Amino acid sequence: MSDEGDAKTKSHGRIAISASLKPRELMADSTRLVGAWTVRIVTLFPEAFPGTLGLSLTGKALAEGLWALETIDLRPFGIGKHRNVDDNPAGGGAGMVLRADVVGAALAEAAIGTPPDRAKWPVIYLSPRGRPFTQDMARSYAKAEGLTLLCGRFEGVDQRVLDHFGVEEVSIGDFVLTGGEIAAQVLIDASVRLIPRVLGNQSSTEEESFSHGLLEHPQYTRPTDWEGRAIPELLQSGHHAKIADWRRSMAERLTKERRPDLWRAYCAAHNMDPNEDREL
Repeated sequence: MSDEGDAKTKSHGRIAISASLKPRELMADSTRLVGAWTVRIVTLFPEAFPGTLGLSLTGKALAEGLWALETIDLRPFGIGKHRNVDDNPAGGGAGMVLRADVVGAALAEAAIGTPPDRAKWPVIYLSPRGRPFTQDMARSYAKAEGLTLLCGRFEGVDQRVLDHFGVEEVSIGDFVLTGGEIAAQVLIDASVRLIPRVLGNQSSTEEESFSHGLLEHPQYTRPTDWEGRAIPELLQSGHHAKIADWRRSMAERLTKERRPDLWRAYCAAHNMDPNEDREL
């Protein structure tokens, strides 16, 4: 595994990935733990991965085998001499659409060795028309055995292949990207960090934004005074109960001001009147 010849065949996200009909494991020189959470990515640009996922805590966890990343290059499944993966949209219109037979063959390859139960192994198409991605969805994905992610390109994917494979459509926001690779990295990052042992302090995931249905309270650190702005005195008091109350109050205030939708949902869950003045 360590000789120079073998090293040249490995992909670490810094070299182009050669065409293969089998999933290509990234960071392949790391040890994968038994049962490690695994994501398979069907994409026209496998060289886009791991990208930022290979950095910091997610990259360290990847190298340590706490999770695994595999890419399936869509191009080798293409049709004809030029390996065409797309065609004109039925009914006319601008752009091109990824073919059902091409994507279907790649998804069938990605399904090998995975459980058919979608709760245990979701199959997801990153799409602006999909269900909005949330922290609760990230928690659910992190508890699964793994994911298969389909990265779209052009005008999208033939609807028949999505229906045939029971693909879940997920959106990371109300905007359009040139492809699903960046969106896939967002979804993976949000999910991987919730896997036990990935973060150095797992309790931090319990206190951050959305963990309790609220945005996170403001954070401060040294220096105590900066540019005439001091850390709130209460945070330096050492009175943990009062600090907890202040943080909850600030989280509620920020959520009410910035995310009325989250605030209404939070109030409904706690039998509160969202319009009531709670002296935030």
